[in-house]
Amino acid sequence: MGERTEKARRARVGYGSSYHKGVVGELGEKSRGIGTVLGGQVWMIKPDKDARTANPCLWMQAGVVEFKNCNNYYDCTTCKYDQGMRKQVEKKKKISWQDSMRRRPSLERVCRHSLTNRIKRRLCAYDYECSKCDFDQFFEDVWTPKTKNLPLETRHIKGFEVPSDYYFHDGHTWARIESGGYIRVGMDAFALKLLGKADSFDLPLMGKELEKNRIGWGMRRSENGAEFISPVSGVIVEVNKKVRESPDRANNEPYGDGWVFLLRHPDIKENFKELMRNSASLEWMSKEVGKLEQMVEEVAGPMAADGGYFGDDIYGSIPGLGWNNLTRTFLKTG
Repeated sequence: MGERTEKARRARVGYGSSYHKGVVGELGEKSRGIGTVLGGQVWMIKPDKDARTANPCLWMQAGVVEFKNCNNYYDCTTCKYDQGMRKQVEKKKKISWQDSMRRRPSLERVCRHSLTNRIKRRLCAYDYECSKCDFDQFFEDVWTPKTKNLPLETRHIKGFEVPSDYYFHDGHTWARIESGGYIRVGMDAFALKLLGKADSFDLPLMGKELEKNRIGWGMRRSENGAEFISPVSGVIVEVNKKVRESPDRANNEPYGDGWVFLLRHPDIKENFKELMRNSASLEWMSKEVGKLEQMVEEVAGPMAADGGYFGDDIYGSIPGLGWNNLTRTFLKTG
């Protein structure tokens, strides 16, 4: 997949703002930015252009509030901010985002998914009655779950890819929060290179409820089988039939087409508390690679890893490592 730049990642998540140290008197000056006090020091922060347009909240795009970035993965049904705004509407203190959009000229009444930059410009044909819109249902329930997403920034540790915007479980499975609050799950590149290409995957059915830190699915290679721990809890809403039909997809693109299923869970933040991300996942992966190097040296000597980088089928190249030993050590399930 190649290295993704920090600039691309920043443009997606809206990192970056202009800021300066301020004084108490500036806290009331809205034009200077957002004021806060940390450690006795006043800081004035002004979101930059990229931050404003990265993950814009529906209420901001409709013109009801001046600035608000979405921090709930466009899952409005569980968003506390959205719930609070709707209460303000009920009390007649705010206008709804729907009514705000209805006041615009007809050619400016774009779909809510266009407002939040998730699709290109599309006009609303249902007067913002989203529950009656067949496209809205298609977008949320069909198109989004089936559409793969690739990591924007990827690090490499001796041949193993580690995306910075994915969450990792120490059983070498990953989870990613996506548009609409969906949770996509898969196996990391380490596990797939470690065990080699599977003959088949035993994936759960849609509607099944999984519990994190419990076995979620399995794979088979010849006479050997392995089980993977689910990194999160939730109800399965989509299973990747492409991986079931062509297991090598998982190895070819572990963080893209190789995902295994999609989940829904009412409390995303709580669900992800124990998982690793960014620097934590890099540090963990480095230790796992070091552990594997030591095991390889004990079985085959220091030259077994070609040029310090591992190949795509470690067990196939060094069967003396032992299938059960590998799954017990790294997948935590052997």
